[in-house]
Amino acid sequence: MKKIALALMLVLAASPALAISRYNPLTMSCASVRAAIHNQGAVIFRYQSPRGLPLYDRYVRNSNYCDATDYAEWTHIPSKDNPRCQVLNCQSIDNLDGMLFVPHHQL
Repeated sequence: MKKIALALMLVLAASPALAISRYNPLTMSCASVRAAIHNQGAVIFRYQSPRGLPLYDRYVRNSNYCDATDYAEWTHIPSKDNPRCQVLNCQSIDNLDGMLFVPHHQL
């Protein structure tokens, strides 16, 4: 009985990871892209590069949605109306090159 209860708890704990929404930003306006991130906290955007390669990444509202060793940093992705729509995605703290404070950007 303990094994069943443990298995059930593990399945329930893993469920939120499967619930992240996936979108194509090329079918959305920049405002819609940013609103989706803001409303859901974290989303995955998948689109094709100009060379035709599929690109995807996870974009977040702020550093609270990143791992403990990451922080949210500004980047851009293409959207329907803006080829450089500013959003946040998680970057390694190692990229800060010795800065004293970790930036806390907010979308």
